Amino acid sequence: MTDFHVELETRLIRYASIDSQSNDSSATSPSTEIQLNILRLLETELKDIGATDVQLTPYGTVLATIPGTAPGPTVGLLAHIDTAPQFNAAGVKPRVIRGYNGGAISFPDNPTLTLTPEHNPYLGTKQGHDIITASGTTLLGADDKAGVAILMTAARHLLTNPGILHPTLRLAFTPDEEIGRGVHSNLPADLKADFAYTFDGGAVGEIEYESFSADSAVVTIKGVSIHPGLAKDKLVNAIHLAAKIIQTLPQATLTPETTSDRDGFIHATDMTGGSSEMILKFILRDFERDGLAQKGALLQQICAAVAATEPRAEITCVIKPQYRNMRYWLEKDMTPVGLARDAARSLGIEPVSVPIRGGTDGSRLTEMGIPCPNLFTGMQDIHGPLEWISVQDMGQATAFCLALVQEAAKPKT
Repeated sequence: MTDFHVELETRLIRYASIDSQSNDSSATSPSTEIQLNILRLLETELKDIGATDVQLTPYGTVLATIPGTAPGPTVGLLAHIDTAPQFNAAGVKPRVIRGYNGGAISFPDNPTLTLTPEHNPYLGTKQGHDIITASGTTLLGADDKAGVAILMTAARHLLTNPGILHPTLRLAFTPDEEIGRGVHSNLPADLKADFAYTFDGGAVGEIEYESFSADSAVVTIKGVSIHPGLAKDKLVNAIHLAAKIIQTLPQATLTPETTSDRDGFIHATDMTGGSSEMILKFILRDFERDGLAQKGALLQQICAAVAATEPRAEITCVIKPQYRNMRYWLEKDMTPVGLARDAARSLGIEPVSVPIRGGTDGSRLTEMGIPCPNLFTGMQDIHGPLEWISVQDMGQATAFCLALVQEAAKPKT
């Protein structure tokens, strides 16, 4: 393996082993104390490699500067340290399958689990690569600790090789991206970047400048509680009303498992409570503002219709904005996208731009005034036990990052 590969593997294993799951039920920033463990580690590591202006902000973002060796725009480079709340992320045990042979990958802690090229054809293109997975009972956390490892490796390389020309770089490692709160309102001013990039993408070559627009919705159902033995014509069961709302949603055409490409969806993420009160949580997604608004209106209409069947119940539906499609701003100035495409082609990598069926910190940062496309890391099958990444893909992402910052230093005619 090259020096990059050794360092990337070591860093990803170290970072992935640290539990840093976010929690959307928490109001703090970061949302969980455990995220501070990796944030403080990164703060120390950045100081150790010679970065300047290193700080852990009160809102839980680690910032640092790689001083420029050439004129040019100030470029932000971001990755998030939290792991997704949708699946177990405690006690991650990363392992390396060396020289992948193209067959099925089994998992020591879950013998029923198998990762195959039939499941993910991209895996079939990685024969001979070193593949990192978890052990079968947790996600890996390459989303986005692969991005963290890539940026830390690139930063160390730049700081130890001052002959590489690049403009001033601002690093940011954010918490809570997975719950849509990675970009604090103070971050754009604190980052001080002309434009930025998140390293939070998938397959080699992906340069993404279009994401979902996103809202969240909380439906609260208050029934009428009474002893079940005395419930005749008095009890109003909130569980039954919650089930009606779920069943009334268009199951065949408007859920994540039935949509693809540019289709949006309404996704029920949580259902908690009991017969007297239920709380349903949803995320709403669409690539266009109108489509997103229509999905919110549909959910509110369904809630109103179910409420009309039982006037003794109280049903509310509160919708809050999360982020908007970064394309709305980036399409007005594609400079950062063009730089990334030029950098990729300089390495013989053909850039691919497809809409992200999700969002990144870049979605929010772009909306707040700092254009921020999303770039590949190699991560695959994220948010579940089959998550994996190729060390060689991470190596290409690191080389791409270095080519990108050198591209930004070139005089523009």
